[in-house]
This record gives sequence, C-alpha cells and structure tokens, in this order.
Amino acid sequence: MHLKMDYIEFSCGEFAASKRFFEQAFAWESEDYGPDYQALHQAGIDAGMARGETLAPLIVLKSDDLEAALAHIEACGGRISQAIYAFPGGRRFEFVEPSGIAMAVWSDNL
Repeated sequence: MHLKMDYIEFSCGEFAASKRFFEQAFAWESEDYGPDYQALHQAGIDAGMARGETLAPLIVLKSDDLEAALAHIEACGGRISQAIYAFPGGRRFEFVEPSGIAMAVWSDNL
C-alpha cells in the first residue's frame, strides 16, 4: 500500500484575514466551500483552510482504499482520532502517529 502526501490543511480563526494575507504574500487564490472551509489554489500543493484554532497544519495523505489504509495505520501503531466520514469530494479519517503528530488520509473512491 502506498500512501503519499497529497494535501495540507491549515486551521484558521478568521478567514478574511488569512485569505487577504495568503493572496498578498503568496498570490494564492481561495475558493469558498461554505462558512467553515476554503480551498487554496496556486499554492504548489493542494491546500485548504478549515475554521479552527489548531496551530499545526494537518498533512493529508491519499489512498485508493480508505478502509485498508485505516487498518494499516492502526496495525502500525497509529491511533484513529476521527473515524471515516464523507465530505464533498470524498471520504477521510484522521489519526495521530505514536509521537503525537496529527494526520489524515482521504480517498476520492466513494
């Protein structure tokens, strides 16, 4: 099974301020997906901003088989922090690796 980094998700408390900063500082464009999420374009890697107060970015891996990836992560010592759930465009789960780094795995295979 191959899992690769595919997406970075930033937490942000104030979309307008973050959007303005990213546009001015890096020429990234944003796209609204409701009141709690914005995609970031032209950032070099697919990225987004979710409403929240977490300090560290969330690295999101991609898998063709989400259930197999979840079982593999658990077997390797990862702790599932959020079970598989659907979102517009796919499904994902979140986990914490043994030293405490939070990550997620997503799939566009529904």
